Amino acid sequence: MTKIKTQYNRRSFLKISAAAGGGMLIGFSWFTGCTSDKKIKETVAIPKEWFEINGYIKIGDTGMVTIYSPNPEIGQNVRTSMPMIVAEELDVDWNNVVVEQAPLNTGIYQNQFAGGSLSIRLSWNALRMAGATGRRMLLEAAAKEWGVAVSDLSVAKGIIKEINGERSIGYGAIASKAVGIEIPEEVELKDIHDFELIGTSKKNVEGEKIVTGKPMYGLDFKREGMQLAMIQHPPAFGMKLKDFNEEEIKAMPGVKDAFTIDITVEDPAWCDEKGFLQLIALVGDSTWQLMKAKKAIKANWEKASELENSEMHTNLLETALVSGTVKDSRKDGDPDDAFSKAVKVIERSYSSPFLPHNTLEPMNFFANVTDSSAELIGPTQTPEALETSVSKLLGLPIEDITVNMTRIGGGFGRRLYVHFGVEAAAISKKIGAPVKIIYTREDDMTQGTYRPAYQLVYKAGLDESNNLVAFSVKGAGLPEGSVFKDRFPAGTVDNYLAENINVETNVTTGAWRAPRSHFTAGAEQAFLDEVAELAGKDPIDFRLELFDRAINKPVGEKNEYEPERYAGVLKLVKEKSNWGETKPGIYRGVAAYFCHHSYVAQVVDVAMENGKPKVKKVWCAVDCGIVINPDGAENIIQGGVIDGIGHAMYSQLTFENGTPNETNFDRYQLIRHSQAPEAIEVYFVDSDVDPTGLGEPGLPPVVGALANAIYQATGQRLYKQPFANNMAMEKVVG
Repeated sequence: MTKIKTQYNRRSFLKISAAAGGGMLIGFSWFTGCTSDKKIKETVAIPKEWFEINGYIKIGDTGMVTIYSPNPEIGQNVRTSMPMIVAEELDVDWNNVVVEQAPLNTGIYQNQFAGGSLSIRLSWNALRMAGATGRRMLLEAAAKEWGVAVSDLSVAKGIIKEINGERSIGYGAIASKAVGIEIPEEVELKDIHDFELIGTSKKNVEGEKIVTGKPMYGLDFKREGMQLAMIQHPPAFGMKLKDFNEEEIKAMPGVKDAFTIDITVEDPAWCDEKGFLQLIALVGDSTWQLMKAKKAIKANWEKASELENSEMHTNLLETALVSGTVKDSRKDGDPDDAFSKAVKVIERSYSSPFLPHNTLEPMNFFANVTDSSAELIGPTQTPEALETSVSKLLGLPIEDITVNMTRIGGGFGRRLYVHFGVEAAAISKKIGAPVKIIYTREDDMTQGTYRPAYQLVYKAGLDESNNLVAFSVKGAGLPEGSVFKDRFPAGTVDNYLAENINVETNVTTGAWRAPRSHFTAGAEQAFLDEVAELAGKDPIDFRLELFDRAINKPVGEKNEYEPERYAGVLKLVKEKSNWGETKPGIYRGVAAYFCHHSYVAQVVDVAMENGKPKVKKVWCAVDCGIVINPDGAENIIQGGVIDGIGHAMYSQLTFENGTPNETNFDRYQLIRHSQAPEAIEVYFVDSDVDPTGLGEPGLPPVVGALANAIYQATGQRLYKQPFANNMAMEKVVG
């Protein structure tokens, strides 16, 4: 077993205090208790009394165990996997576990957010420590009760037994006796090879509620006396509100109030909206009446800054790549000299447009603001940022603000940005009543926080033996470039140059699933395939040659990735997909990428149907360290594959005079069921490494693998997204 200090760090510690009702409470700085789950378990009865073993674990007198999940649930299934980790170390029967969402508590929790594929990675040791500490406390209570040493006891599935005796006792029967037990300075964690729960597939703990339509999402939330609100923001980036027909709108049926709100916050938190800060707010009885009122608004908007269009965005990026100021760079060797001496040189440019997030659940949030407090309930990936922002907006102390999280009907980075919760708070304060704000699809698609627009230029040089001797990449983005200077192929070539350029825009942008990587991976992997073709080498073999160099004689000391693991997923996907075999009418592409501390390689099979590419099958090899819940992990990767294919093929957001052209799904295409892959196979590398990211790494490489497969099918290299639009354009031109 591995020992771990119970004082995890200066802000994360265990302490004993008396719990209400005489139970035992160990305050743990990542975890907190809340009310019990009312779900009836078939295996154990509903407890009459609960005992809080620590802030993450509550045990009933019948042996039922409640485990709290602290992080927002956005579909990545952490509300199942995080409690699984605790239950593993607690050594409790999973059938006796119920799971609850913990509220925001910045004094107790850390890293209580959903983003960057960090939930499990950052919480791994803390979750294990919470479970192991609970197990140790229960063992000590039983040892004291029986007058034996802890070493004389064993525990399995919530039952403590004497090793050399016949006595046994369940967790439920001994939980109350743990009051006052001193916390040891360190506890023992299980050897990972002894895991019985981690690594097994468990159904989503909320799956039944989801498919039966139980009220779980922010949009479902209701409160007696709650009013509804909608907003109207300026029609274009670069405009602001002057005035509107306020009295006329107030007189409309079902409209209780209409006014302007300003959500400008000094020294804003990381996730505050930077675009439309002054809005028209409508309050009323029903969404239908408010939507009719929105259509009747006659507002005077005035120009505040330049009204940008898509042609201007393209020109800004192209100009920046020629003469822009480089903000971040890496240089190994002498790339200019190496390119001048190269026998073969290839240079290609890749671009992608702005993209909205288009979460299935419309943006919404509940707020109840009084003179002395603010209560916020809804779907957010960053509850602490919301708490901070509302505190600044209202001038209320943090301790007077509560944030509770509902299940989130899609995030993808969109709900990192908390302006919609801040808007709800501002409206509630204005009307002096609880309110729930609801966006229309048009509100959301035209509001901003888009994925930035990008452009990358790659260049490679080969010697007379077709070895890669020079490589460069230069990227510009609105507003940030997408180059990762220390990622592959950095470290594999003697002469290497990576440069990033940021370009200003008044369009509000933000994180989008696998930020920057979603574009860079596709461009990089498509380019490497073209370089491999120029060198006359198999695409996988070409990449593996580069990894061999990084393994045996790496260039530089700051390479982010581990080449052995990177090469490992390529070899695994090569094996599982039977790379090299040919099938009539099937065309293949491959890609591999590292991001969020994980490695993913993918092979895509494409067939041409009615003149259009159809993805038939995708193979995925993934190294994300220890896999907690294989079924859930497989679902995450499959979802990322479909997401990546859909947006690369079909999606784009364009602008005319600062106004988005695509405002709903009649103009903005998402992937349809018939366009999704017919099969996706996922294979995980068996690993002893602590878990790394998983929610995002499955998306980026499929873009490159898809582009490479389409090239094999059509002979067309694709340099611009969305692929479907640009394939059609190239056909017309040809």
